[in-house]
Amino acid sequence: MNPRPDDDNRIKIAPSILSADLARLAEQVAEVEAAGADRIHVDVMDGRFVPNITFGPVLVKWLRPATTLHLEAHLMIAAPDDFLEAFAEAGVDSLIVHVEGAPHLNRTVQRIKSLGLRAGVAINPATPAVMLEEILPDLDLVLAMTVNPGFGGQSFLPGTLKKIRTIRRMIDEIRPGCELEVDGGVDVETAPRLVEAGARVFVAGSSVYGAADGPTAGMRRLAQSLGL
Repeated sequence: MNPRPDDDNRIKIAPSILSADLARLAEQVAEVEAAGADRIHVDVMDGRFVPNITFGPVLVKWLRPATTLHLEAHLMIAAPDDFLEAFAEAGVDSLIVHVEGAPHLNRTVQRIKSLGLRAGVAINPATPAVMLEEILPDLDLVLAMTVNPGFGGQSFLPGTLKKIRTIRRMIDEIRPGCELEVDGGVDVETAPRLVEAGARVFVAGSSVYGAADGPTAGMRRLAQSLGL
């Protein structure tokens, strides 16, 4: 595992397996790894916090031997504290919980760190950036949602750009080593705007795995739009 925060400000791509062909998941993860992906994003949904059900620790345990890439689990679930140990044992490198879904956020973040993992906090589009202020000094990553969580393939919400700029300033002032990741509607049109706003890690599902000419071509186009 690689629980240490990155010591650079490089732009990174984190393909989301939410849009992958699950019947060929190992193959599809290997394809984006070969195409230059920096990490794999696992969207975990419980049908309560968001209106959809997706993956759990068993899938992560199966996926772990299939890739050497960093695995991050984005817990869009109502009771994240109940599953931290299970995901750690399954082999994730980072756990991301929602500021809206973890009532004792500091305790949750400290528990993630005690498991030897990188700790991230996600924030929904309508939640103000100020909600991150108290927890930011303890974070390795902030994930700004640029769609309302729950489903893949949604359209980017332009109003989130202002908040991303605000979070960028907060990170630079309070926690310079913290990564700023974005998730939702990331494609060749929105990616340059998100870079300008200050994002550095890009979760991409449909634009990579939904590409008509395949994930490698999708990765290539997205990388070019990000200036890579």
